[in-house]
Amino acid sequence: MAGKVDILAFGAHADDVEIGMAASIAKWASMGKKIAICDLTEAELSSNGTVENRKKEAQKSAACLGVRERVTLKLPDRGLFMQADAIRAVTGVIRKFQPDVVFAPFHEDRHPDHGNCGRLTEEAFFSAGIGKYRSEPDLPSHKPKHLYFYMVNGFHPPDFVVDVTNFMDKKLESLHAYESQFSIRERSVHTPLTDGYIEAVTARERMFGKELGVKYAEGFLSKKPVLVNLDVLDL
Repeated sequence: MAGKVDILAFGAHADDVEIGMAASIAKWASMGKKIAICDLTEAELSSNGTVENRKKEAQKSAACLGVRERVTLKLPDRGLFMQADAIRAVTGVIRKFQPDVVFAPFHEDRHPDHGNCGRLTEEAFFSAGIGKYRSEPDLPSHKPKHLYFYMVNGFHPPDFVVDVTNFMDKKLESLHAYESQFSIRERSVHTPLTDGYIEAVTARERMFGKELGVKYAEGFLSKKPVLVNLDVLDL
């Protein structure tokens, strides 16, 4: 069902995008925006769960958010490095979906794969618009309008936030779809994700919201100034 989308979000592993921006995705989907998610790896090195089960959880999560399509590149878990073949693969996804806006994890994160996913996406974002650059698969060039970064494990001063008060329940539903990652079950091991992680993410979005006078907000970063129309300023 591939086709042009408005928004394309990249994550190193299934659940990264949900941690950072699930409520915003649900909000934009409710407004009719077409959204796709690309997970760079199958998260085959995760301490809990299996690749097969993680894929089922990812599709369940995407469905609850209203995501149009979710794909996996199958790059190696803990093998996301600034290499030409990886950049070509990510570029191919951008050209396939032709998004107006691209999202990726912010570079500063305790998990190296998250930061490297952001860096790979930034490289591919630029390469996608170069007509003579060969992607994998090799598709016509496409230049998205914007590249923004979401937070996975980090807590950074955002460049802008999205009021997600009415969609926080969807974010929590999407995270709880990953039972293998956020809950302790038989044969599970304790990880940072099983130790109050969802509660910590909820607290982060509550903190961002409090700064702006709303209940919940998700924060984003940009390497370029964000254009604000005067009609949205309280003047």
